[in-house]
Parts: sequence; C-alpha cells; structure tokens
Amino acid sequence: MQTAPILLLRTAADLRQTIKVWRSQGHRVGLVPTMGALHAGHLGLGALARRTCQKVVFSIFVNPAQFAPHEDFDRYPRTEAADLAALAQAEAADVVFAPAAAEMYPPGFSTSVSVAGPATGLESDARPHFFGGVATVVTKLLLQALPDTAVFGEKDYQQLMVIRKVVEDLAIPVEIIGAPTARDHDGLALSSRNAYLTAPQRQIAVALNRVLRSVIADVLNGVALPEAIARGRADLIAAGFDAVDYLQIRNSATLEQPLSPGQPLRVLAAARLGAVRLIDNMAVAPASLQEP
Repeated sequence: MQTAPILLLRTAADLRQTIKVWRSQGHRVGLVPTMGALHAGHLGLGALARRTCQKVVFSIFVNPAQFAPHEDFDRYPRTEAADLAALAQAEAADVVFAPAAAEMYPPGFSTSVSVAGPATGLESDARPHFFGGVATVVTKLLLQALPDTAVFGEKDYQQLMVIRKVVEDLAIPVEIIGAPTARDHDGLALSSRNAYLTAPQRQIAVALNRVLRSVIADVLNGVALPEAIARGRADLIAAGFDAVDYLQIRNSATLEQPLSPGQPLRVLAAARLGAVRLIDNMAVAPASLQEP
C-alpha cells in the first residue's frame, strides 16, 4: 500500500533521479502516460501498472505536437489539482511527472519520430499530424523514465499499435501493456472529451457503442464486411451523429485491410457530434456483443 504522498516533478532530471533511487532499492517501475483530465479509466491503467510494478509514474502533459492549429489544444481540459487528488485517493501513482512544454520541447528542438505501418489510415486520414506528435512525445517519455512497463488504454487502439511498433522498431526496453476500454454504465467509452458533450449529445453518443456491436453481429452472422460497414455508417447518422470520419474493420494484429478469412478483426470508428469527436473500437468476437 502507498503511504507517502504523491511526488510532483517538473523536470526529466528530477524524474530520472527519483527512478534511479527506486532502482537501487530493487523496485520495478510502471509508466502511465496521459494528458490529464483523469477519469476512472486512467485510474484503472494505474491499477494495472501496480500489478507488476512497485512504483508507478503518471505523466500529465497536454502535448502540443499532436494537435493541429484548428483543434482543441487551448481548450483541452487541464485539471492538475483534481488529477493529483484523484490519484492520491486511488493510490494509483507514486510520482506525477508534469513538465512544461519548454521542458519537453526546448528551444531548437528539431527531432520527430515518424511511423508508417499501423499509423496508416484511420486517424491519420483525418489527423495526418497526430501520430508523429504521439510517437515523438511517447518516445521521449519512455526514454526519460525507462520504465519496465508502460500502460495504454485500448480505447485509442491505433495509438496503442503505433506505440508498440515504435518500441519494437527502436528497441526500447519496455513492455507495452494494453488495458481494456473503460466504459460508462451505458457503454460509452470513457474519455476526457466526453466533458464537452451537451446533455442531448450525451444521449446520442451512446449509439456509437451500440452500432459497433451491431456491425460485429452482422460480421459474425456472415454479412460481407463492406455491407456491414455501410449499415453501421448509416445507423450512426440516423442516430444523430453529424459526421462519420471513419468506420472500418481491420486486422487487429496489424491494422491492415483484411485480405483473407479467419483473421482476427477489429472494428474502429470515429464520429462527430458538433465539435466533439468520439472514437471507439471493439474486437469482432462474440464477447463484444455482451451488454455493457
């Protein structure tokens, strides 16, 4: 059980020194990278890290490199005090690393990490800048902390696959753990951006979960993938979504287009309600059809 208060660190040097002490004491270290505005799903990532590590670091950094100029960087929720209180109450972290932008991207910073493979399509079609920013900041965090494990939620499934590819290709000595998507009582995937939803939009938003399960049911019942996808897109619009950025079925191991039967599949979607963009995904498997 955690007895000491959470330590708040602002610099990579302080983080490395703290972890050096932990290592000297024989502790395993887990890292949970976040952008803050923490919810129950984030706390679950910390609990998962605790299962195999004695010390857990949460990073809180709203990464400007993954936002385009027209996106919500300036209004993205920043709730550091509430985040620290939630982590302390849940005993989810020993250290919070919350650097300033100048610490992560000092003057003259000119290096970025570019990823192909699982970064191709889906989120990249709507946000071509996104995975370069994610891969760069996560690489920096992994090298700053050099944890034994790092935990990411499966809600951002493509991001999880991109990070695994970065770690594999760059031979970063860390185990990447994917945590099942945390959901509200009605099935909506927990997200910091859910706070942007109006009450009417929140009622519509739950249809995303329902439609994904409908697509999965169609596929398991033998409906051709293009037809199942077309039905799902139409159902999202009928439910009240303003636009569907994508609704696709991909190979769950590679995120490539499925070319032969018998592959593990995943359905992934991004849809918009006004200015709010929601994403979700599920394995194409009977277990995904269970009610939330």
